[in-house]
Amino acid sequence: MSKTSRIQSKFLELDSKNEKALIAYTMVGYPNEKDTLTVIRGLIKGGADIIELGFPFSDPLADGLVIQNASTVSLDRGTNLAQFFRLVKKIRQESDIPLVLMTYTNILYHQNYEKFFKEIRDAGIDGVITPDMTIEESKEYLRAARKHSVDTIFLVSPNTDRKRLEKIIKMTTGFLYLVAVYGTTGVQNKIQQYTIDALKTTKKAANHKIPVGIGFGISTPEDAKRFIQQGADAVIVGSALIKLVEKTAPAKLENAVVSFTKKLKNTTKRG
Repeated sequence: MSKTSRIQSKFLELDSKNEKALIAYTMVGYPNEKDTLTVIRGLIKGGADIIELGFPFSDPLADGLVIQNASTVSLDRGTNLAQFFRLVKKIRQESDIPLVLMTYTNILYHQNYEKFFKEIRDAGIDGVITPDMTIEESKEYLRAARKHSVDTIFLVSPNTDRKRLEKIIKMTTGFLYLVAVYGTTGVQNKIQQYTIDALKTTKKAANHKIPVGIGFGISTPEDAKRFIQQGADAVIVGSALIKLVEKTAPAKLENAVVSFTKKLKNTTKRG
């Protein structure tokens, strides 16, 4: 990309402070539009470095039950792209935090890649994650994203072979998203050794060319700390935040999110 994006700048800034990134995920329109903004304000006040905005999809294959449920609720309440753009513009009036859209290829494809990337860039989105986009099918997607200076964040998993991993790294900008577990997102009971091994392999392949973030199943500060200690450049937390939103009364929501986010963020600071 011709100039440094907000995401790339954030990683450079954190690196200069010897910190790693906390990337926090929330579902747009869950539990409703007003509370989504409350959650995002809580994440920003709590010290999240990058916010991942999930846009609901009827068949979210990569997502576990917690995020699937949030997606269903959001769709049932009428969340649409116009609402999403409105929300992003409101966030941009308050904050310069890097914003990443996570959704599925079908939504982009139906909009036309070129039109979609222009619209999201104009609204203030910095990067896109589409879990079902393969590198083999990504030519038009990448061309449109690069034309409009939007980072394309691809996913790799513990069973991605070395050759494919290197290809994906070449096509990824912003950061590389390592899926911590086999299967879908969700809270996990323990960190598997194969995940630690995959993190080390991925970091070696990335060779400082791109930051490596790890997500799917990170639910506590202890999880986050362990992955940071094992070399992750970012930890990505989603389902645990959605569960917090689920069980918290609206009046207490912002404070609860701030508190949880601060605990997670503290694990990314050295010393």
